[in-house]
Amino acid sequence: MECDECKGKVERKKVDYMLLGINLGKFNALVCSSCGEILYEGVEFEKIEKKAKELGIWGLARKTRVGTSGSSLDVKLPKQIAEFLNVKKGQEVLIAPIDKKRVEITIL
Repeated sequence: MECDECKGKVERKKVDYMLLGINLGKFNALVCSSCGEILYEGVEFEKIEKKAKELGIWGLARKTRVGTSGSSLDVKLPKQIAEFLNVKKGQEVLIAPIDKKRVEITIL
C-alpha cells in the first residue's frame, strides 16, 4: 500500500491513540514508514470513539458567549470543560493570545 501524503510504504501496526493528553490505548492503524502519517480505518475509529466516550472526554468542545464584568470582558468555561480541567472558582489562570482568533489558557 502507498501513502497518500508522500508515496511511501504503508504498514499495519498497533499505535497508541492520544486524546486531550490521555492515552486511550493501542489501536490498529495504517502507518507510513517514510513520513509517519497515521490513518485509522472506520472500525478502529469507532473503537477509539467508544473508549473516549467511556472516559467522558469525547466532544468536550462547547460554544460560549463573551460577557462583561465591570469594565472587562469575560468568557465562561462550560461546566464539562471546567470539570475536565479541574478548575475551581477563584483559581488563577494565564490567558495568552496565540493569534487574532485563538487564545491559550494555562491553569496556574
